[in-house]
Amino acid sequence: MFADPQTITVSGTANTLPRVGSGDYNGTFSKDDGNLQMKVSHSLGKRIRRVIRVDHRKVAADPLSADQNLNYNMAMYIVVDVPPVGYTPAEVKAVWDGFLANLSASTAANTTKFLGGES
Repeated sequence: MFADPQTITVSGTANTLPRVGSGDYNGTFSKDDGNLQMKVSHSLGKRIRRVIRVDHRKVAADPLSADQNLNYNMAMYIVVDVPPVGYTPAEVKAVWDGFLANLSASTAANTTKFLGGES
């Protein structure tokens, strides 16, 4: 079980997210204003799917009408999809580590390229 609370730092600000929900294979953590949430879930079947997701929302100026504000939201998540047998947790973690290392290498150059729409 993930520790309660979780912390996510956005733009240098650490945000504390206490657990607000849990079930057999899921947990939800949320900032008190609901503007930042983290959800962890697992589904078991022919394949095992593990998802960790962050949802963020904000209010900002309407680009078409500067005197009005709009609500904006975004989500990002990672899905790990594995067969029920054939991979140990250590093997899955080794692939995970390589994946994250690729995205964070050279001051996260590949992350920046990905978020900018490069392929």
